[in-house]
Amino acid sequence: MRGVILDLVPGGALELGGVFCAALSGGLAAVRRRFDLVGVLVLAWVAGLGGGMARDVLIGAIPPVGISDWRLVAVAGAAGLVTFFWHPRLERLRRSIIVLDAGALALFVLSGTMKGLEYEVGSLAAVFVGVLTGVGGGILRDVLTNEAPLIFQDKQLYAVPALLGASATAVLWSLGWLGPASQAGVLVLVLGFRLVSLRLGWSAPGPWQGRRGGRGSGRI
Repeated sequence: MRGVILDLVPGGALELGGVFCAALSGGLAAVRRRFDLVGVLVLAWVAGLGGGMARDVLIGAIPPVGISDWRLVAVAGAAGLVTFFWHPRLERLRRSIIVLDAGALALFVLSGTMKGLEYEVGSLAAVFVGVLTGVGGGILRDVLTNEAPLIFQDKQLYAVPALLGASATAVLWSLGWLGPASQAGVLVLVLGFRLVSLRLGWSAPGPWQGRRGGRGSGRI
């Protein structure tokens, strides 16, 4: 994500904060599975940086940020250590972490889409890699803990706000309107959509069950 640091905060503080929040979720998942210290650190690194690394490989930004930017690696490792030693307190702050996770999603979607656009992969591909940046770390986290990825089987909207934010970013870029104010707008859009959907229990339709069964519900 280096080279696409948001204009909103100098020095990439938002980017580092997003990695930290996402890495916390990986560390907590590892603790729940009773992983050792190495497992907690690895899962925190994967959750915090996995989406960005997958994006970089797809667009040809080599080496990926997850192994080349020491700041991001250090922040992910710090989140793993925090989780390893203070996970009981973090579990009590579950609601706060959900909000932080939504913030990380918004940041990753915006920065991932922008990086794809800067590498001139095209608007459609940039939208795809933007969504992948936002949700990729969580998918890898769940796979490594032998869980079905929540993005596919839970009843919450996650990829939908990511897709909406990535699409908005690509449109604003094409119009030449992607400045600090519009970047902030995209962040608010993704964050707000995610939190409102959690609050109101919104879910995407599941597979069609026919007239008798009606429509199921599932997460996208």
